[in-house]
Amino acid sequence: MCSKGRTTQGWSTGNLIMKAFIGITCIIGIVVEGSVLKFVPSRRTTKKPDFCNKLDCPSYNVESSTADYELRKYDPSRWVSDVTKGVDFQTAQNTNFMKLFEYIQGNNVEKKKIAMTAPVLTKIIPGPGPACEDDFTMSFFVSSSEHNPPKPLDKTVFLTSNSTMSVYVRSFPGYIRSINQWLEEAGKLAKALEGKAYVKDYYFTAGYDSPFQLLHRHNEIWFLAEE
Repeated sequence: MCSKGRTTQGWSTGNLIMKAFIGITCIIGIVVEGSVLKFVPSRRTTKKPDFCNKLDCPSYNVESSTADYELRKYDPSRWVSDVTKGVDFQTAQNTNFMKLFEYIQGNNVEKKKIAMTAPVLTKIIPGPGPACEDDFTMSFFVSSSEHNPPKPLDKTVFLTSNSTMSVYVRSFPGYIRSINQWLEEAGKLAKALEGKAYVKDYYFTAGYDSPFQLLHRHNEIWFLAEE
């Protein structure tokens, strides 16, 4: 059951693909404890991280890290997004993913096929009530090679731009088979961030892998850092 005031927190085969991106539905009042921050030099590599699976993904610097999380500073980026409101997470994921997948498969004004990227990012704004009917914005990263991405034909799909942003990221392996796995990792991130300033009104889940990849999977929880 969700409590009011909850604040923190290619492919082609339809149902199997969609099930790969199950994530958090709601986060319930998490007690937090401290974590010692280990500062490391800001670092950037020209090579994309291995967890991007040879797909294009957004560039970032690692500003600092601990055993529990990284603080990443992302470069400005572009995304194609879709929003579903007032439904459960599974329904939202199914709906949003297929609309975005159709866009990159040619449901755009140029009928252009666009390469899959990583991650599949979902912003979740928690809603009150026992049904966990939150607002979900799913986004696919738009590669920098797409200099002028085509306009979507679906009126609910839209192109967006993000400025530079800093996020606390907890990474973890495994095939996600239940919501409780996401909740557990989100709780660990919240604990580690005691005393840190971050946005608690919404949060993100990030998935990097095809459902056909059974091993060496990479999942992330993101909390937006407050400047």
